[in-house]
Order: sequence, then structure tokens, then C-alpha cells
Amino acid sequence: MKKRVILAYSGGLDTSVIVRWLTDRGFEVITYTADVGQGEELSEIEEKAKRAGAVKAIIDDIKEEFARDYCMPLMRAGALYEGKYPLISSLSRPLIAKKLVEVAHKENAHYVAHGSTGKGNDQVRFEASVWALDPDIEVLAPVREWEFKSREEEIDYALKHNIPVKATKEKPYSYDRNLWGVAIEAGPLEDPWTEPPEDAFEITVSPEKAPDTPEYIEIEFKEGTPVKLNGKEYDQLWRLIWDLNEVAGKHGVGRVDMIENRLVGIKTREVYESPAGLILISAYDEIESIVLDRFTYHYKKDHVSHPYAELVYEGLWFS
Repeated sequence: MKKRVILAYSGGLDTSVIVRWLTDRGFEVITYTADVGQGEELSEIEEKAKRAGAVKAIIDDIKEEFARDYCMPLMRAGALYEGKYPLISSLSRPLIAKKLVEVAHKENAHYVAHGSTGKGNDQVRFEASVWALDPDIEVLAPVREWEFKSREEEIDYALKHNIPVKATKEKPYSYDRNLWGVAIEAGPLEDPWTEPPEDAFEITVSPEKAPDTPEYIEIEFKEGTPVKLNGKEYDQLWRLIWDLNEVAGKHGVGRVDMIENRLVGIKTREVYESPAGLILISAYDEIESIVLDRFTYHYKKDHVSHPYAELVYEGLWFS
């Protein structure tokens, strides 16, 4: 009997190669793809996963749950890791892990797998979240143990096995996008002296290409949740965040370029785009500066925002 594994599948280079790699090692792979607002057309994901060797592909629209139950608590906490990073990837991982566990129970699988490397934070976030929800599930991390030493070798493997992938040797960036923003890594960004090339950015324009005329935005909150943007009322929170990303992004708002202290003990250069995230955190802070008394406001700044950001960053959402 084959071992069944639920793989967190983005359709990118790593996870596409993982499907074939696990299949060759006797696993029956079911892919799980979460729509957390990455803005990609997911209609081809099922065919792509099956071409790589998956027996089943699950696509799940969880944008509203992500916006309501993950983005909003982060906004209210005013959480920015090291005062800069709006926790884009950190925020989606616990929700995806929760869904992986749910699917594993439904599909009678004893394994889940992810495409995180041994150098990054996501391995900890996935594994800590899965084990917090079901300690009996075994988590596989193929990238930590397979034979490939570079993305170029993975691309060669994918081409050899007719696995469809988007990454090329000419544009080697690694992207992780969701409703809250985009995390960009790899390629020339590894060198802190190198200014991020404009082709690396996905949802923001450079200040030079932004409109010369400023645009005002007005956000209306109800009980701690944004409900209107420039007078337009939204019945779906994720759509408000999406539209805010577009408005702010075209004005060059929301770029972050930082040297980040990873929880695994290394420093890394990270580039992010989070127009809506940074604006909403700032807007909510402005409201609190008006309505909170001095002691509560200072307490929140010093004793809630930073510790909250660290907990989320370190994968302890379910702690």
C-alpha cells in the first residue's frame, strides 16, 4: 500500500519538482493549493500537478478566511517584525498548515509535505503549526534532503521530466504572494549592495513611474474592521484589501528592503511589497492614537505589537 501525502503546492519550481520526487519514492501525492489572494490564475494548477505525478489536486479559495481571521488580528496588533516587515509569508503559513491537516484527516493521509528549505523560516512555521494541530502527522521537507544544490539543477530536472515550471535561469526570483503582499527572494537580491531591479517587483511601481498627482484615500472602520474604501462599501473584506493594494501600489507605496534576522539564526536580505498591509496598520494606529488613553496606547506599542510580531514570525500562531 502506497503512503499518502498531502503536499502544500504552489505550482512553482520547488513544489512541482517535489511531486515527482516524492512519487519516485513510493508516495501517493495529493496536492493542496490555497487561494490566499496571490493573484494567479489557478485553473491550470490541477493539470500541472497531475502532469508532475499527483493523483489528485485540491484547490481551495480561502481568501476571506485569510483576510478576516489572520490579516485583521495582525493589523489590530500593529505587528511589524523588526519594525518593518508586515509578516506576509508568516501570516499565510498557519492557515495553510491548518488546511493541510484538515485535508489529511479527510483523505486518510499520515503525511503532509512542504517546499520550504533548511535555511528559511517557513519550515518552522509549517511544522510547528501542523504538530500543534495534530502531533501524529509526519511532516516531510524534501528540499532539506534532496540531491539538488541549486535552482538551476531543479530547472534542469524539471525540463528532463517534462514538469511545467515558470522559473527560468534568466529571471531566477522566488516569489511568495498573498492578499497581504509579496515576498521576493533569490537571484541578484542575495547581494545587499544590489538595488532591487525593477523587474523583481509585482504590485508596486517605482516612485519615478508613479503619478505626479497625489491620490487621497479614506478608509472607514467598523468595530475594528475596514468596511469602506473611498465611500465604497464592501461585503467581502478581501476585495477591499485587494483594491487598496492596487490604489497604493500604483503610487509606489508599500516597498520594504531590509536585512532580516531569521529565526533559524542567519541574516538575509529580504524585499517585500505590502501596500494595503502597511496602510491598514498605519491607519488603525492613527485611530488608536485618537481614542486610546496614553497609558494603554504606550502599553500596546511597547508590550503588544513587537511580541505579537515575533510570535507570528516564529510560527507560533497556534501556541
